[in-house]
Amino acid sequence: MQPDGPYRYTHLLGGSPVGKAWAAVDGQGRFVTVAVLDPTVAAAQGWREAFAAITNNLAQTGGMPFVYADFSAAAPWVAYPAEAGPGAERLFRALGVDYQPVPTTAPALPAPPQPVSGPPQPVSGGPQPISGPPVPVSGGPQPVSGAPGPVSGAPLPVSGGPGPVSGAPASPGFETSFDDAPQHDPFTAPVRRIQPSAPPRRQTGLWVAIAALLLVAAIGGGAGVWAISASGPDSVPPTPAPTVTPPTPGLKPWAAAAPRSDQERALAIAAPSMVFLEAIVTGYVRGKQKNDLLHPDPFTFSRRCSGVVVNDDGHVITNAQCVQPTPDILLEHALRELAKIRVAKGDLKTGDVQGYVRARMTTTSFTGSEAGTEPEASLQGQLNVATGDLTSAPAISGSVVRAVTLDEGNLALVKLDQGNLPAAELNASATIAAGTGLQALGYGTTDTDYRSATYTIQSKPAQVTEVDLESSTYRINDDVGASSRGGVVIDPQGRVVGILDNDVLQPERPNRLVVPVSRVNGLLSAAGVDNAVGEPGQIYRDALDAYFDGDEAQAAAKFAEVVDRSPTNALAEAYREAAVAAGGDEPSRRGWAVPVLIAAGVALIGGIAALVLVRIRQKNT
Repeated sequence: MQPDGPYRYTHLLGGSPVGKAWAAVDGQGRFVTVAVLDPTVAAAQGWREAFAAITNNLAQTGGMPFVYADFSAAAPWVAYPAEAGPGAERLFRALGVDYQPVPTTAPALPAPPQPVSGPPQPVSGGPQPISGPPVPVSGGPQPVSGAPGPVSGAPLPVSGGPGPVSGAPASPGFETSFDDAPQHDPFTAPVRRIQPSAPPRRQTGLWVAIAALLLVAAIGGGAGVWAISASGPDSVPPTPAPTVTPPTPGLKPWAAAAPRSDQERALAIAAPSMVFLEAIVTGYVRGKQKNDLLHPDPFTFSRRCSGVVVNDDGHVITNAQCVQPTPDILLEHALRELAKIRVAKGDLKTGDVQGYVRARMTTTSFTGSEAGTEPEASLQGQLNVATGDLTSAPAISGSVVRAVTLDEGNLALVKLDQGNLPAAELNASATIAAGTGLQALGYGTTDTDYRSATYTIQSKPAQVTEVDLESSTYRINDDVGASSRGGVVIDPQGRVVGILDNDVLQPERPNRLVVPVSRVNGLLSAAGVDNAVGEPGQIYRDALDAYFDGDEAQAAAKFAEVVDRSPTNALAEAYREAAVAAGGDEPSRRGWAVPVLIAAGVALIGGIAALVLVRIRQKNT
């Protein structure tokens, strides 16, 4: 059962006898790890205070700041940012309890017994008292009354281990008395009081100690070398801290669909390839007979829509009327703006605007700064989160390579002036019929200020309502926004099966008409462009496969490689953080390699020194 709190818990990371560690997402879609103290344990005297005290101590002196905590809840909890690594696990280990992570690929083998410093403690007889917090036993935490007492059959505490913190549970002291032990008088024993000299004792214990030191050196050294070798050709070195703020993904699939679902996976595959496009056209209205200007100032129009990268070199498929509107559309817009100016001056009545535009469609033209020239046009593309009227970075300049008419699909092929972009995979073999379930993606905004509005990728589950057998176009039952024209519909595998367009048969012209991928392939073939996702795109898909299959370590390494090789893929960084939060920080395994190698070296030197000392003594005797 998942705990209560302000987070959406995605899956369990691990557990201990006093609580559990969870991977979760906050209200802003950021990944965190949450340590939750079991309510039964929290009710026992001292545990709640110990949980809070150690959390604050780690935050102040242990380099483990937390983002939020509630120590007064029935089940106290503390949340750590995903980029900080397995914070919840480190907290439980700091409490001195046994923490067991949830297996990600295969059930973990039983952990070897923990070494105990000092002489072995007796296990027969009554239970031994425990210093510091209770040592875990199998199963869940056991309710106790008052301060936790000794646990029968529990492993004995490690000498020198962490003692109780201020306010933490502690067990009573342990004292041993020899008053009742039987006394022995050696002079009353019926044996010889003077014994002959015994032969020198075999130094078995010393040889065992030397062998143990050498064994520790061999095992520790091997483990350290193995951990360091993990940075070989098949793995990725730790990702350095970014010097700039990474781009924010335009869509957070884990918030738009059920976490770890097929819908989230499909959205995660397709979303990085979505592009926000803005075409800006500037021109003048002239009379056709005399080429005279009807207005001295130019008219500027911007048209905003969506597109999808189909080749990682920067080729994008979108809606043709958006990025390359016909001269008639441009002229009609310019005449409407001119009519509004005349209405403001009192030269034209509001009710006459439509007639004014219609009457001049055949007698005027929309041109460049000189008669007979084309209007000035520019095209910009943005990935992830986009901003209107942006012409500098991260906006990418582009141009129309080829376009087809309304009857041919109303599609355009755009080339952006930047390569190494995340591309989508097209699926021309998809079977589309009424009732087919898909997902629609396109850019949209809720801002009222049109000029500098912020646009993000919107997604909605969609269902096919009807299919036109003659044109192969089809309609869906929902619209993801006015700027989604040129967006996509995808299948459950995240592949593109159609491009969104205006449905002119509806009064509000919603973007519910879908142009099939077969038309897209025809346009690409005519332009000599292939549908290619590129190597970073394939690694990203492999990383998603590992992440959704539960292999967090492999996923984290692959996502890190994608972040390095394809920086525009903002979702790769977001999912890398999620994999790290779930315990898959593969580079962190090498963090303990150096101290392990040092300890192994010390053990090796100690073993050799002891061996030399024994040899010297043998020679002297």
